[in-house]
Amino acid sequence: MDSLSNKWTFNVLLCLCFIGVGCTSVEKKIYLHLNYTVPCVRLLNATHQIGCQSSLSGDVGVLHVLESEENLDFVLRTGLHPPYMVILEHQLFTGSIMMKLKNNSSRVAGVAVVAPNANPMEGVSPHTACPNENSGVYSESYDPALAHCNTTLWNPWGNGLSYEEFDFPIFSLKNDNDTRIIRQCYLDHNRVVNGSDPRYPLCAMQLYSHMSAVTNTATCMRRNDINFGITPEYVCDPLGDFNVWATTRPLNNTAKGHKMWESVVIAAARLDSRSFFFDIAPGAQSAASGFITLLAAAHALRNVIQEAPPNRTILYAFFQGETFDYIGSSRMVYDMENEQFVVDLDNVHSVLEVGQVGLRADSRLWLHSDPVSRRNISVDEEVKTLVENVQSAVGTLNVSASEPAFSQPLPPSSFQRFLRSRPIPGVVIEDHQSEFSNRFYESMYDNAEYLSVTYPQNMTEEEQLQFVTDTAKALAEVSTVVARALYKQAGGNQSQLSGINADAQIVSQMLYSFLIQSNNSWMQQMVPADLAGHLKDTAINFYVGVAQQSSEPTHLVQHLLANLTGSVVNVTQQDCQNQRTDESDTESKHMYTYMWVQGAMPPNATEREGYCVRSTVHLSKALSPAFDPLREFTSIDYSTWTESRWKTIKGRIFLVASHELEMVTLGVGVGVLLTSLLLIYVLSSKADILFSTQREPTNATY
Repeated sequence: MDSLSNKWTFNVLLCLCFIGVGCTSVEKKIYLHLNYTVPCVRLLNATHQIGCQSSLSGDVGVLHVLESEENLDFVLRTGLHPPYMVILEHQLFTGSIMMKLKNNSSRVAGVAVVAPNANPMEGVSPHTACPNENSGVYSESYDPALAHCNTTLWNPWGNGLSYEEFDFPIFSLKNDNDTRIIRQCYLDHNRVVNGSDPRYPLCAMQLYSHMSAVTNTATCMRRNDINFGITPEYVCDPLGDFNVWATTRPLNNTAKGHKMWESVVIAAARLDSRSFFFDIAPGAQSAASGFITLLAAAHALRNVIQEAPPNRTILYAFFQGETFDYIGSSRMVYDMENEQFVVDLDNVHSVLEVGQVGLRADSRLWLHSDPVSRRNISVDEEVKTLVENVQSAVGTLNVSASEPAFSQPLPPSSFQRFLRSRPIPGVVIEDHQSEFSNRFYESMYDNAEYLSVTYPQNMTEEEQLQFVTDTAKALAEVSTVVARALYKQAGGNQSQLSGINADAQIVSQMLYSFLIQSNNSWMQQMVPADLAGHLKDTAINFYVGVAQQSSEPTHLVQHLLANLTGSVVNVTQQDCQNQRTDESDTESKHMYTYMWVQGAMPPNATEREGYCVRSTVHLSKALSPAFDPLREFTSIDYSTWTESRWKTIKGRIFLVASHELEMVTLGVGVGVLLTSLLLIYVLSSKADILFSTQREPTNATY
């Protein structure tokens, strides 16, 4: 009996295994999983949380394609099958519609925004109208009249959506085959025809984007601290990355603090951007136009600085995390104040920052300065000199540089964090006199198309890479102005200025690499083999991310700056790596960095011609002092932004039956289950009878 019972049990389990295998194919027939979904995620700071999330098991709603704002009443009041999963075309993804959905969230399961294939005509920015207003220099103690954009509203298109909290998931969808299937599913099953309600089955969508962190940064960091075990469950991470910096004169990076003999001109730009959706931050105008201009200026200065070095050192600084309350610049200033950087604030002579410079009207640049610090006579005189240096650098170029015609505060800029510590002379170069020229500030539309980085039809990728666009030519002129102004501000020889010219070809290649695709033949030459595999066939995402590792923009700018300002050293790959790590070679280790990069692939060759680059390029922390070293998670002086962790990000559509049919199905299922349990009980209790066999007598003879 035991043997027969075991065989019966095995057969049942075997059947269950076959059923389990079949579940995968059944699941594929029930659900259509969506590709290329990008969610809005949750972010937290010292006081509150923003962003979006789903419930733990994902949120489900009946699909409704919103055709106009007037049609919104169906979702919020009259529709008979709430909650609804609202599909928005990009032109309906506005502040007014989203706030109406937020205020009636009990009838809204989630929102999916269809990203356009072309930019809209009207301006739209999900950022605030006054970016970083509480973390810059202007406050109640530093000229209250200039605080909170009282004088100039920099981003009038800002609707603040990126800083709202939504208690339902919001995803971005590509306008591709999946989106066409969603629309067709809605038309076939859900659309109201002639006033009659649609009949079941209805087309539904489920979105998963559950966030682990809640409330604020102090709460989530406290929960991180009480995690124990081999694999602790963290709920959030600080936003941050690394700043990239280099000097025109090698400095001992291990000797921190003040240097009596050093005078430094800081040339700055920001590296990051964002949009409403965390993985779509093209940042063409807001970030790329500025740092590409500064990279090209650094390259234009390489030869002249070697031949006729100026009196002062130029420090190129590329700051990360500036979108989120100036993470990178505030950390560098903090390190300078606490003798944790190669120079301190006493060494800083002046600052020239390159902001948004890609959309110049009438080829004009605007030179912004701080009216408060200029009340100091010595600061004012040095600012005037810096302005004159920029204006004289124009020469015969098709560019003009002017100061704004009226007194106003600095636009949002890294320079503001330096001014919070002390009055330092400085100028911020922008393409706007007052409000931003960028009408897509910190949005998914601030892309290559908006910056007019376009190419003639039928060009190959390699031809596009080599093609010099009009935008590249315009930015090369700005780079030339910046390079000449920096050289003159650093005390360089006036006679050398005419020989300083930025390379439009390199500017064009950088625009292609950052805004079209980083995986190209030119960028492959500039990076090591271990980074080459991470280059992408898409535009770079400039969202700063969390402070666990350096991002792709940081790596690329680091290696580009090294190649554009450094020199090639004729050593083997092993020697190149040894010079970087050899403890006995103090100069090489502490004054320079060494990188072995892939180099070009010669025709008909199978291996690249790698080479060793020696430069003064370094990385420094772009992590807010509020996290390290202060651990003041409610700080009002430094950025406290964190990003929630999550486990699953996905979306799928399927047909859903009526509630009545679901109840009938559940009832039948429960009935079958009870009947099965009863049958199994009867079989088990009568097993000795049902599964017994006739045994032969022990004394049988044959």
